Amino acid sequence: MITAQKSFCFGEDHLTAGIAIAIAQGHTQIQLMAPTRKKVRASWEKVRHIVSTGLPVYGINTGFGPLCTTKISKEDTQILQANILQSHSVGVGKPIASEIAKLMLILKVHALAKGYSGIAESTLDRIIWHIENDAIPLVPSQGSVGASGDLAPLSHLFLPLIGLGKVVFQGKEIAAAELLEKTGLKPLTLGPKEGLALINGTQFITAHAVKVIERLHSCLTQADVIGAMMIEGLQGSVKPFFNELHALRPYKGNIHVAKRIKRLLKGSEILEDHIDCERVQDPYSLRCIPQVHGASRNAWLHLKELLEVELNSVTDNPVIIDAELTISGGNFHGQPLAMALDYACLAASELGNISDRRIYLALEGNSPGVPKLLMDDTGINSGYMILQYTTAALASENKGLCFPSSADSIPTSLGQEDHVSMGSIGGRKALQVIENVEKILAIELLTAAQAFEYRKPMKSGIFLEEVHKAIRKEVPFAKKDRVFAEDIEKGIEMIKNKTIISVISTVKNEKNMKFQVPYSEEFETY
Repeated sequence: MITAQKSFCFGEDHLTAGIAIAIAQGHTQIQLMAPTRKKVRASWEKVRHIVSTGLPVYGINTGFGPLCTTKISKEDTQILQANILQSHSVGVGKPIASEIAKLMLILKVHALAKGYSGIAESTLDRIIWHIENDAIPLVPSQGSVGASGDLAPLSHLFLPLIGLGKVVFQGKEIAAAELLEKTGLKPLTLGPKEGLALINGTQFITAHAVKVIERLHSCLTQADVIGAMMIEGLQGSVKPFFNELHALRPYKGNIHVAKRIKRLLKGSEILEDHIDCERVQDPYSLRCIPQVHGASRNAWLHLKELLEVELNSVTDNPVIIDAELTISGGNFHGQPLAMALDYACLAASELGNISDRRIYLALEGNSPGVPKLLMDDTGINSGYMILQYTTAALASENKGLCFPSSADSIPTSLGQEDHVSMGSIGGRKALQVIENVEKILAIELLTAAQAFEYRKPMKSGIFLEEVHKAIRKEVPFAKKDRVFAEDIEKGIEMIKNKTIISVISTVKNEKNMKFQVPYSEEFETY
């Protein structure tokens, strides 16, 4: 799924979500090559020239935001850069996950290494040291409005460079001053423009988008498999997945999902058993899987395409083109990703919504051979009744979280920054929705496996048979009521660990089968 490589050159190579995750997880080595270092030094020299001329350039020898007309003396330019990190460190709330903070460091180095930010080579080397040594700054989750960069979280991210703030190091949360003492490093003295270069950018939004791409892709992939298992359990029809139908409405996502489902059902004895049954059509939650899952896949692809642009962009301000041309523009504005993240948030929510509908459908007892509430002896037993209460609660919670953050804007910086993206909120919210969807899918996994069991001794296709065996290794068939919360936790663990994906991959490799279709590769890598 992840497009990884052995090493990555900051400022030169093309960064993707998969490569960024591989770097964060220690699977891909990082380096700053000589040509990149030369570009970085040249940009730094341009800033020094600007300072020596005394010509006013925003953030180099002027104040920030509404103080952009306040001139700063040559002697005070270094103090200005240290002050900006401190004054802008106003984040609140629980810290973000260390992996996301590490991704922020990775994304920032790549952007600064493009050579348009006036950053010092030594500063980049120190950030890379933090990445390589897993000394990850503590970053509060709230406080960014997603324009003029993710100012507050990026300020917290880089406080340790000047000996302030906190880090997670060797499994412990410690003060940055203690980290420097332990490692023998000295706090950096930031030069002109450096503080602003560090905190101006979309790395908080973008790091969240990277995780949205990874986790939503996992949900989409597993939802297709779980949906196929539910089709088998409820003896749904395979006809809605025929190529002939989707050729008439050829959305990429729809075609991809239909082909996956059809491939999963290939060779099924269960399908053959009811091929001539009198039922004309299935409920939408089964019949429209390609249209609903496919639409969510299209949203995922849209975010992925925009994210790759952002990952390889310069989102600093001002941008140093040369000593005579600095541009104070709006590359820091998070709107391009903010809107796409809201779209992805909705796409994730809908994936959970249709999953809840399939769970409800499985409990109704309208499919021949499958008892009401997925248990034979009900009355004394409630069966799987209450599991659907949980998915209903989660699906409803997600609907409330789907209000688009990018639809809101509150002026900041005394009106200088009068339109903001709120993409930082959209990124956090999308991950919250995906977390809920993972739980919904875990419950559908359990209910689909229970329904599937009632089709025995008939067999499904090889993929679903192996997936069912993997589920049964963790969660046994339920003949009577038990503490289902324990089953759900095991199901959630399977979803988070991508157990289903691993099983499909293993079967495909062992049998030398081509599971994916060539034109769908864009949905398989990131």
